[in-house]
Amino acid sequence: MTALVWDKVGEREFETGCDHGVLYPQDNAGAYPLGVPWNGLTTVTESPSGAEATPQYADNIKYVTLRSAETFGGTIEAFTYPDEFARCDGTAVPSPGVSVGQQRRKTFGFSYRTIVGNDINPEAGNKLHLVYGATAAPSEKAYATVNDSPEAMALSWEFDTVPVSLTTIDPETGLPFKPTALLTIDTTNADPTALAQLEDMLYGTAGADAYLPDPDTVLALFVGTITTVETVTPTYDAGTKVITIPAVTGVEYYMNGELLTAGAQPPITEDEVVTAMPADNYRFTETSDTDWTFNF
Repeated sequence: MTALVWDKVGEREFETGCDHGVLYPQDNAGAYPLGVPWNGLTTVTESPSGAEATPQYADNIKYVTLRSAETFGGTIEAFTYPDEFARCDGTAVPSPGVSVGQQRRKTFGFSYRTIVGNDINPEAGNKLHLVYGATAAPSEKAYATVNDSPEAMALSWEFDTVPVSLTTIDPETGLPFKPTALLTIDTTNADPTALAQLEDMLYGTAGADAYLPDPDTVLALFVGTITTVETVTPTYDAGTKVITIPAVTGVEYYMNGELLTAGAQPPITEDEVVTAMPADNYRFTETSDTDWTFNF
């Protein structure tokens, strides 16, 4: 038996900060294939809701308490936002410098990092927060005159999420985890090799674009296996204008947000870009190309 001891040296932990924001707009296939840095991020407030108690009575006593489904949302605050967030905020840009508001709001994912510290090391590690299936509500913008105490205009967006289904098994129940819109990875406890692979996905490398992997892929990094695969360049016949997609296990090819099947595609009628993303439980080598431009 061991007596409990409070506030031991090195165990006075805390969490602070907010940086390394990345936006991942969702494509037409439901993936998040390209991440862009979110500069000027100041605050992310996580606001779970739901899980409300509904007591049930029987035999003249409180028999059981049932709880409603939990939902996840929050607030993003920043001084600015990436150009790619305009569509997520209901703004279309038909021409550079021209914006049209009140348009359809695009779904997005995003990630950000917080600092984990303790009484010995105030920057002992980080937590990586990955958010899926988010949509932003209209935000208020207050334009004020410049005075003797100027301040940058702060922007704020409330967001809601739609959970993503998982197939990874919960070892406690023996069933798949319930759908979720939030994953959090604590770098002070997580496997360093898996963590390095995840950061390559989230932030990109010299040979691969940043993207947001689905929750099952993230969990497989830490509790399962991830297979590394090399991409193969699609072929192009300039005479017939036909792009041929190779069949490579673990590699998914996209064009205009649509997942392509292996084989010859319909002739292109304008310049096109084909991009590649790893399938679930796969990752690309650092030397893999992930996009190719074909000129009409």
